[in-house]
Amino acid sequence: MLVVQNLSFRISERFAVKQLDFSLEKGKHLALIGESGCGKTTLLKLIYGLYDWDEGSIYWHKTPVTGPKENLVPGMSFIKYLSQDFDLMPFISVEENVQKFLSRLYPKESAARTQELLEVVEMTAFAKAHVKTLSGGQKQRVALAQTLAKEPELLLLDEPFSHIDNFRKNNLRRKLFTYLKAQDITCIVATHDSTDALSYMDETMVMQEGTITAHQATQELYTNPTTHYIASLFGEVNLLPKSWFYPEAKETETLLLYPHQLQISPEGNIVVKVKHAYFKGSHYLIVAHHNEAPILFNSPDQLEAGNVFRLGLVD
Repeated sequence: MLVVQNLSFRISERFAVKQLDFSLEKGKHLALIGESGCGKTTLLKLIYGLYDWDEGSIYWHKTPVTGPKENLVPGMSFIKYLSQDFDLMPFISVEENVQKFLSRLYPKESAARTQELLEVVEMTAFAKAHVKTLSGGQKQRVALAQTLAKEPELLLLDEPFSHIDNFRKNNLRRKLFTYLKAQDITCIVATHDSTDALSYMDETMVMQEGTITAHQATQELYTNPTTHYIASLFGEVNLLPKSWFYPEAKETETLLLYPHQLQISPEGNIVVKVKHAYFKGSHYLIVAHHNEAPILFNSPDQLEAGNVFRLGLVD
């Protein structure tokens, strides 16, 4: 189990992470989400042992994580950290970049392990290619394989798919997180992509201005967000008066509603006028107005600007 207790670290006069407390069971996967600059990357570096924090403690099981003051080479041996800057050697091959972290005393085992990891990150065809010839996304995949070479107990990933094309990203995510689950590797992923959290993470933690504002099971957090900020990290969201849908509600009460939670209905509670329609593949995102207030909802059909409809909650 990873245990972070009362962790504080001042980066500058303008920013610090403050009194962070959370734990994560072995084998669980956790997403860190939040706006840029909220402290996600800093927290990953603290957990890895790249910084000496001001207060608090970090434990992996009963082993304390320590920073540069106590380690000649910063970073804990049982943790692996993949940063947004890939630490690759450009003038050697892809497989050599992975094998440099494996034992030279067992060449057959090293070769087999390298092949296994290159299959996971879908880079087998580029095994002999020099890293300098690869694209940014290919380099990111090699860096991921390199990080896994000596299997970690805890894996920290910072935007691990940011350079990878969408057509390859989805399959790669499925293969990677399935592999990590099969190996019982605990994983924390800092991400701006809500798909990383919704589809693959057991838990999600929200950070804002250096603090933790929520930490729950991912599905629970998505279904019942407590603030507009939390809901907006998963995609488009409406913040609407509750009285529009429930006349008995107080004027100060509000509802957080994703676009898929609203629909056109003859018995709908409010009248909206369509302003724009945006094609999303499986549906259209409709931007409409009610009393000059913008409302977003999904529609299976393209709706013309100026059309008026009644809108209600999805049953």
